[in-house]
Amino acid sequence: MKIERIELREVAVRLKFRFETSFGVEQELRKLLLTLYSEGLEGYGECTAGIMPGYSYETVESAWQVLTEFIIPQVIGQDYATPAQLIDDLRLIRGHNMAVATLENAFWDAQAKAAGVPLWVLLGGVRTEIPVGASLGIQPSIDETVALAQRHAAEGYQRLKFKIKPGWDVLPLRAVRAALPEMPLTVDANSAYSLTSARVFQQLDELGLDYIEQPLAHDDLVDHAQLQALLTTPICLDESIHSPEDARKGLQLGSGRVINLKQGRMRGLLAARRAHEVAVSFGAPVWCGGMLELGIGRATNLHLSSLPGFTLPGDTASASRYWDEDLVEPQLDHQDGLQRIPPGPGLGVTIKRDLLARLTVRRATN
Repeated sequence: MKIERIELREVAVRLKFRFETSFGVEQELRKLLLTLYSEGLEGYGECTAGIMPGYSYETVESAWQVLTEFIIPQVIGQDYATPAQLIDDLRLIRGHNMAVATLENAFWDAQAKAAGVPLWVLLGGVRTEIPVGASLGIQPSIDETVALAQRHAAEGYQRLKFKIKPGWDVLPLRAVRAALPEMPLTVDANSAYSLTSARVFQQLDELGLDYIEQPLAHDDLVDHAQLQALLTTPICLDESIHSPEDARKGLQLGSGRVINLKQGRMRGLLAARRAHEVAVSFGAPVWCGGMLELGIGRATNLHLSSLPGFTLPGDTASASRYWDEDLVEPQLDHQDGLQRIPPGPGLGVTIKRDLLARLTVRRATN
């Protein structure tokens, strides 16, 4: 598949609500969207980097620079038979996984369209209905947290995840558990704690959570193993896992028992699929985390979640929960706690070009 032309756009979007985590508040967002043109086909990729280097050192600005100055010039005009060939051609670019994944995702989409099959078929998926959970940001009060949790439970979400930070952890989760005694609940610390906070997690351990996500440092596996040994609740590794090798090391060390597979953080779908296989070999469940994606990224996550090891509900909540209007059709909303993968070739979604033009703040073509 020859890469004939690539278009990169930056769009400005606004969440319907204020989303607070341990590393800050987000509502006004910028997103990068890449379109790959090959033999009359268009492949789409969405960059998962954010505006600020909170979750990751990568940002929208760094991804734009690396894509326009290094990645795109390397691949334009080249002919690749597989995503593995494409990734191998970019092997000298160290890090910048989210930027690389943006192009890799678009290649997968175009290749699936060329084959006339949905992306999940090429990936080796086994299901087209994906259990969906919701990620809830830090709220102004415990009462508001409980009310928000009850509303989302009533909307059919199969798991509720709560962002926590030091000083906002045990008490709100106790209140939610009292209000929803049977609901699957998890917490996500986004690396906000140290091992000296073990007592906090031992208290959370009493609440019957499905897992505790990334409680300790973003680059740590050793302290997580010490903490996991103190807990009954599984630790879920997120920021610590950037490759299949990281997944192997984390599971082998006992740093956690669950993996959150974000394909952008992993350098794309190929690496995420390999990490999934590692997790399956350890008997560790995986699930697909969200990065406040628009429709292209959300569709990509749904196709990835079709793989057999994705046995826990992911963060692929309804687009209408986040956006007044999403950039793609059909709109990706859940029904009865399930997201259905669009049935068309590739990602199965089309871009609303008028809306894309209105939201674009920067554009580059090669």
